[in-house]
Amino acid sequence: MTLPDGLRLRRAHPQDLDDVMWLEHTSFPTDAWSASQMSGELYSPHGYYVVVETTEGGAPTIVGYAGLSSLAGNPVADVQTIAVAAEQRGKGIGRVLFTELLDEARRRGVQEVFLEVRADNPVAQAMYTAFGFERIAVRPRYYQPDGVDAWVMRASLTPAPSGPAPSGPAPSGPGPIGQETLDDRS
Repeated sequence: MTLPDGLRLRRAHPQDLDDVMWLEHTSFPTDAWSASQMSGELYSPHGYYVVVETTEGGAPTIVGYAGLSSLAGNPVADVQTIAVAAEQRGKGIGRVLFTELLDEARRRGVQEVFLEVRADNPVAQAMYTAFGFERIAVRPRYYQPDGVDAWVMRASLTPAPSGPAPSGPAPSGPGPIGQETLDDRS
């Protein structure tokens, strides 16, 4: 899965908070996370947040983000959030973000991933189902103040391949991202 030209995937930084919060409030106008909640997630040693940003036309603009939470050594992870700017939807950005979260879960040795999704969001539900997630429960009126139910979804993961790193050219498209992207922003 690759991103359209002019976009790149990278690890999120705490300095991305303002841009992420702008997209958070635009995407979830009635039930957005607070800046302090999101800041806690970006700083958490248990979190793994990624962004998709533009690479053309001046300063980069964040057009999508997603986050995963998993305690070290825990075989379970939770998808915390995922959002894509309205004008960028339908281009596969959500799938790239979600794939990166699942890849990181595998790298961490996670065996099961859980998430909540609004019962009134069939597009997201279809994407999660396509990735092998199944609805296992409903949390009534979970999303407030709208009073919308949440579907709790779960998927089992196949382990990440182990052994020496493959030789040859690096794979194209999104893959493991980490410290090298942090160093690029100095």
